[in-house]
Parts: sequence; C-alpha cells; structure tokens
Amino acid sequence: MKNIYKLHSILVVIVFLLVSSCEDDLNVLPNDALSETDFLNNPDNAVALVTGVYNKQLDYNMYSFSWIGMTSITSDDADKGSTPSDTGTDKQKMDNLTFGPSDISFSDVWNGRYDGIYRANNALFYLEQLTIDETLKNRLIGEVKFLRALFYFDLVRCFGGVPLVTERIDINNSEEINNVVFVRKTKEETYAVIESDLMEAIDLLPLKSQYSPNDLGRATKGAAQALLAKAYLYQEKWQMAYDMSGNVITSGQYGLLPNYAEVWREVGENKSESIYEVQAALNAGIRDYTNVQGARGTPDLGWGFNSPSLALSNAYEPGDVRREATILFVQTTPFTLWDGFIGSSTWNNPRYNYKAYQSSIEESWNGDKGLTAKNLRILKYSDILLIRAEAASELGMVGEATDRVNEIRVRAGLAELTSVTITDVYKERRLEMAMEHDRWFDLVRTGQAVSAMAANGKTFIVGTHERFPIPQDQIIQSNGVLLQNPGY
Repeated sequence: MKNIYKLHSILVVIVFLLVSSCEDDLNVLPNDALSETDFLNNPDNAVALVTGVYNKQLDYNMYSFSWIGMTSITSDDADKGSTPSDTGTDKQKMDNLTFGPSDISFSDVWNGRYDGIYRANNALFYLEQLTIDETLKNRLIGEVKFLRALFYFDLVRCFGGVPLVTERIDINNSEEINNVVFVRKTKEETYAVIESDLMEAIDLLPLKSQYSPNDLGRATKGAAQALLAKAYLYQEKWQMAYDMSGNVITSGQYGLLPNYAEVWREVGENKSESIYEVQAALNAGIRDYTNVQGARGTPDLGWGFNSPSLALSNAYEPGDVRREATILFVQTTPFTLWDGFIGSSTWNNPRYNYKAYQSSIEESWNGDKGLTAKNLRILKYSDILLIRAEAASELGMVGEATDRVNEIRVRAGLAELTSVTITDVYKERRLEMAMEHDRWFDLVRTGQAVSAMAANGKTFIVGTHERFPIPQDQIIQSNGVLLQNPGY
C-alpha cells in the first residue's frame, strides 16, 4: 500500500482533473486523449479514484501541526514544547485553553476533513458509473465509505454537529452550497451518517487477511468495525460498542505485539496490532508529523512541539514498559536512543514524544524530515480491547472488563488486577494510548476534563470547551449561515 501512492500518482492527477475544477494545487496540463467514457471503463482509474482519497491523509492540514495542537497539546498529557518564544502561531493558546474561532488550527482541521469528504463524494459518484468487476467496485466503495466516516468522526469529535455533505457538490450551485455546505446538522445526525457509512463498509470490505500483500494497509472489514465500535462508545451506546468491539476481537485478524515499543516503529507497521494506519512512504510521507515533534536543538531533529507532560510521566506505575516507550527522556549527558542514535543533553525540552520519533539509522530514511516514511496509527487492537473493557464496565460485566484490561497490563509488564472499576479502565486507556491523539476527547466524553485540566493549572469552561469553535473564516464565507458553537 505504501507504493500505491507513487504508482498511481499520475492517474490521480488525471482523475481529479476530470472530477474537480477547484483543486488549486494541481498544476497540470489537460489530457485531451482521455474521454469520460475511456475513464469509466478502465479499472485502474477506479483504484486511482480511491487512492486520491487516501492521499488526502498525507496533507499538512490533516494530521500535522494543527491536529497535534488540538488533540494533544490541549490535554494534560502534553505541553506546547519547543521554546518559550515559539508559540507555533496558536499552539500556546491550545496549551492554555485560550483559543478562539480565528485560530488557524481549527481552519486547518476543518478544511482538511472537508477536502477529504469532497474527494470521497467525487469518488463515489464515479465509482457507481464505472464498468469494472463488481467485486472490485464494491470493495472500493467500501473503502471510500470508511474514509468518509473517519473524516466525519474527526469533525464531530472536534466541533459537534457539522454540515453533512454526502453527495457530489456542484461548486457553482450557490443554492446547494447554502442549503448543504453551510448548514450544520446535529451531533446525532452526524453520527447517524458515520454509522450508515460504516455499516455499508462492513458489508463490502474484506478481512485484513484477504488482501494481497500489495494492498496491505487499505481499509478492511475490521477497520470499519473498529471505527464503528469507537463511534458507539463516544455516544455511550454501551451494548453496541461491546458487541462491535467483540466482532473485531473474535475475527482472528488481530492481536497485541509482544513488544509495546515496536508498535509505533517501522517494524510494527501493518502488523497484527494494526487495524488502520495512514500509509506513508519516502517522498510521500505525512507532511511534518514527525518533524513537528522531533527533538529541537543540536543535533536538530525537528520543531520540538508536543512535549509529554510531567503529569503523564508520573502517571505510570513502576515497571510499566510503556513509559520509556512513549517518552523520550533527555538526559544530562549524551545518551543513546533505541536505534543507537546519540541524543543531546542540550535539547530544549526534558521530554519528547518517542512514538513520533523517526529513526534515520534503523528505518526508511531519505534525509527529508518533513516527509518521513512513518505510518500514523489510527486504529489499533489495544484500543479495541479498551473499548470492550469500558463498555463491559458500564454494562456491569466486571469480569470481562478485567480480562481485557489484564491483557494490556501483562504486555506492559504489570501484575494482573483481580477486579477493575471504570476509573481503572480510564487510567489504562490513558497510559496505553498516550500521545496518540485520543486523550483530549477521552477527557471530554468521560466528564474528567474539569478536574484533569485543573490539576494541570488550566480552566476547562463547562458548556464551551466540550467543542472547539467553528472556524471564523467558514462563518464569514457562509455569510453567517454557519452557526458558531456556544461560548465563542
């Protein structure tokens, strides 16, 4: 799958030249030899359509600086990092919970997801017309439905109910724009679209083991089930989250890697613990994801943002192997990283995100810090175990919750618990998923945000901070039709 991004790059340009007139970043010459009929009868173009949706995940406004700021720097697991004078434009505001509608992070995350949704809707429009093998067509539709659901899941977690664009939009149709693109739906309506897309994807997608090696990394039945279980969890649909996570667990497709530290390294990519990852390759990496979080100083590995907090460091039990695998601790003398690289005692911050570290020695490397070939884990098997445990705990199934938590604790080098409470599940989730962009959302949805932020010297404003502000530039473009969240 890493190679798919490169193999189909030319086709992707042709595809989006056909389906879109507003992709300003595509500076290409028209291809008069390709008619719409030719396009619709070539199965390679079907794959290219879908690859174009996957490719969106590599862009800067998807999982880079703004996403890191909104989902991690805001939380008690991370500090802004970098240097005191480098605010990262608005990342100091994220850290202090003093952000507002005009901050660029919100615009980036909003635009990135809707760019992906736009591509997904175009792909679905043309896939329905393509004269290709029906099995391939159905699989590709399932992949796109999964991706669109993932984009909307990010949006609803961040902003609450959002405009629901589920058909190809004519950008010159102002009435359609005003009635669809600029009209917010409720959170419940947004989740309903997510659930519908994922249920269809589950029916259409193959198991992970049924993909050829060249297609490893594409969305699978298990990925759709896992995301649906997570969507149910966020809505407190406990029985449905319990059942759907159980489908993933009993599928026989996934399992925990023996070594926790390898989960986020290249050696762990697309292995048994991986349910869905953004696939990165040399020269086609996730723009600046590792660069934003790399150690800052001499030798310089990046911008130094998103530094794991002291509170996170202190939350681990003695002997928990996840602490040293998650946090790169800067030492007072030169020290050795896991790959043999010599770290510097002069790096600016005392702690860095080890999960985001890209090795120039033991992993694929071309010297470009801005486009590293490091996959981003979106859905993991350990996440599913924790979803199962949380749902079980809420349903009063203490034994099941305890068993799932203990699977994770044993891998972490810790003693098993005889019984767990919901607080135990929350703690295990924090430590297992640390620095993986879930902590802020977990604090909000479980009602822990006020106390957690207070312990970190921050004020969480009830009634406001449960949702981020709708980007001000979007409200302006809509002439006020798009409504702002309360408190902003």
